[in-house]
Amino acid sequence: MAGVNGWEFIALIVLAVVILGPERLPEYAAKLAQFVRQARAMAEGAKGQLREQMGPEFDDIDWRQYDPRQYDPRRIVREALLDPTPVQPEGMGSSFAAGARGFDAAKPTPFDDDAT
Repeated sequence: MAGVNGWEFIALIVLAVVILGPERLPEYAAKLAQFVRQARAMAEGAKGQLREQMGPEFDDIDWRQYDPRQYDPRRIVREALLDPTPVQPEGMGSSFAAGARGFDAAKPTPFDDDAT
């Protein structure tokens, strides 16, 4: 639940009771429940509309690849740094690939006329 552990959740509940007061807390809890129901209904409506527009292709989509929780920046950087083969951008000459492997002070700096 958004990275909130048990003790933090209890602290949020206590804070809500203190700020809202025990008289108004049920009213706001009901409003929150109504909002969650409406959000779910909107999400299901959008999903149904997308399914209707896409047809049978909708079932072939791998929805896990669109989950933003899978993109951990630390993991992406770690994998990029540990990859032994440098990625050569499209259209760059072999001088770029040589420069990507390491810096050699004896050689001139790689220069691409098309990029400037």
